[in-house]
Amino acid sequence: MDPTIQLLAHEATGWRAGTYDDIERTLRAPLVNSVWRVAMAHEPALFRHVWHQLKPVFETRRFGAFSVAYRDTVCSGLDADELDPAALEAAPAEVTELRGQLATFDIVAPRLAVAFETCDRLLNGGDVASTPGEDRAATAPMPAWLDADRGRPVTLAGMDEAAERAPEAVAAVSDYHDLGAMLPSIHRCLAQWPAVFDALWTRLEPSFTSTAYGAATDEAAALVDAFVRGLPTAPALRPEQLQAAGFEAEAVDALADHFAGFTENAGDVLPTLVAYADTVGAAGERDALSFP
Repeated sequence: MDPTIQLLAHEATGWRAGTYDDIERTLRAPLVNSVWRVAMAHEPALFRHVWHQLKPVFETRRFGAFSVAYRDTVCSGLDADELDPAALEAAPAEVTELRGQLATFDIVAPRLAVAFETCDRLLNGGDVASTPGEDRAATAPMPAWLDADRGRPVTLAGMDEAAERAPEAVAAVSDYHDLGAMLPSIHRCLAQWPAVFDALWTRLEPSFTSTAYGAATDEAAALVDAFVRGLPTAPALRPEQLQAAGFEAEAVDALADHFAGFTENAGDVLPTLVAYADTVGAAGERDALSFP
């Protein structure tokens, strides 16, 4: 699937728009990430089927507890005080908008980590629900208050525009993440406020290259593994199950490659979403639920 071909949210109509609405409601964030937009553009019927298999993963108390633990774990590896909003080179209204958008990224980070890992494993022969959760939280509903109504819709600078507006920060993060030509949405978002982007990177870069942060992100990855292995049941997303549901093998293979690519390329990016939010005081609940 060509990642440059996407069905953007404002272009979606009919059941495609309804699916996007459901993604935002289920994930509790006003954002339809590129992993979904690309799949919808290339294989809409298959993606709709996949989404409705995956959706229940995010609707349990166990997932809520995981999402809090993921955030706590990433933040435990940071050695950076919160930036003083008054010291940022941005107007108060801009800082408010920035914090709201970073809160949205903070919300989706653990959700994307689980989505990538679950779909990649099921589509490519990995272990899911190999040690099913037996406690009440495994099937109890997601707490209504968790991550509710705190993010703002995300806006992005264009790929070239981001590099022009914040050249030093974009070059630094591209080198750190070994991104090549593609620039993740979080950095295109931050590029709208170049001085803030520079300040955030200056504050966080020593943490990102520290032993403590490396250990914390390894632990966060282990939490993702524990969550996926502990699902009460596995979504019916094995290739043979999708083909039995009427989808062509070629389309299923393309989707498998799609999720494998996101899993490989986003593993070290997703924790930084939490770090950026935490550094501007926009991270969500901490120590609120226990996982596992």
